[in-house]
This record gives sequence, C-alpha cells and structure tokens, in this order.
Amino acid sequence: MVQELVKQRSVVSHFIAELRDIEVQKDPMRFRRNLERIGEVVALEISRTMEYDTAEVTTPLGVAETHSLREQPVLATILRAGLPLHQGMLNYFDRADSAFVSAYRKHRKGEDAFDIEVEYLSSPSLEGRVVVLCDPMLATGRSMVLVQKALLRLGRPKALHVVAAIASAEGMEYAKRHLPSGTRFWIGAIDEEMTAQAYIVPGLGDAGDLAYGAKM
Repeated sequence: MVQELVKQRSVVSHFIAELRDIEVQKDPMRFRRNLERIGEVVALEISRTMEYDTAEVTTPLGVAETHSLREQPVLATILRAGLPLHQGMLNYFDRADSAFVSAYRKHRKGEDAFDIEVEYLSSPSLEGRVVVLCDPMLATGRSMVLVQKALLRLGRPKALHVVAAIASAEGMEYAKRHLPSGTRFWIGAIDEEMTAQAYIVPGLGDAGDLAYGAKM
C-alpha cells in the first residue's frame, strides 16, 4: 500500500511546498519544523491502522469508556536527516521505543556511482513489533532496504511502515520490490525524475544539510 499525501488535499501539501521553496529553506528551524509536522500527520494516519483496547477511566464526574493503543511502535530513523521526522512521530507516539541507524553514501573516487554504508545501529528487539522506518528522502531506495535488512538482526517485525517526505518513482519501485510483502508506504510526494547522482528532481535538495548545516 502506498499513500501519497499531497494527493489527499490536506495541509501536508503546504508543508511540502515550504520544504521545497528555496526562500523558506533559508530558515533551518522552519525546515526542521515542517519535517516534524509531516511526521505528526503520518503518525496520526499510522495510528488508524493499529489495534486498541477498551478501558474505563475515572473522571472527576464519573467513568468514561476510552480506547488506548494495545502496543507502541518502534520508530526507526536513518541519521542524521531523519531526526526531525522522527521527532514529529515521537510527539504522537510518545511512549514508543526508538531505533537509530547511520547510513550514508560512500562515493567512489572519480565516479558518480556510490555505495551505501551502514555503520551504526542502536535498537531494541524488533521481534513481533510494529516498526516505522523514517527517512525524509527516498531516492534510490537502497538505503531504506539496507537499513531494513540490518534491523532484521534484531528480530522480525510483524508490520513495517516506511515514511518519507519526498520519494522518487524509481526509488519507490525498488523499495516495493525489495521490502517485505505488506509494507505500507506513507510518502509526502513522489517525483518522477532523478539525476545521475541520485538526487530527486524537483525534490528539495539535501535534507540533512538544510536541517543541520552543510557537512564536510
């Protein structure tokens, strides 16, 4: 299942527009907050797919029947660009466990080609858990797939959700082919083009640099 949020006529379209705008991008705090707000919206949508228990709570004036999440998900994030998106989801799933993975492009000298390196992984057990894997940009899809495979060392989830602000059509096809059957994708917008250097067009640029400053 793929949900492209800009096609649903919601405020997410406004957040995506600001993320892309080179003038708004001059304000890193605004850029981070827009990613965070997308994470909040997606958290709400994912919450609709989860299971709930009924319970009674005592109020000052009586007893109310309520519904609460049966279990909290594990929010898995690709560092560093995924942190604002992760925070947005954590604002809603405020008792969730978190997993962090360092994955980056290692460019081959003198070539446009690159390899994806996964260096660092911190996570609870994922056995039988609902896992939400966040990265603001899903370009080739290779990072997402390699991170998912790395996470499998910590257990096999019962459900996987993939969240991105912007994805390429090519990356989406790769991810759908290589991630487990039944994976749900929650994407802000899907762009049709990608450059030879694997940057999404029109995209928005380098999400990590725009959120936290240029890296060496």
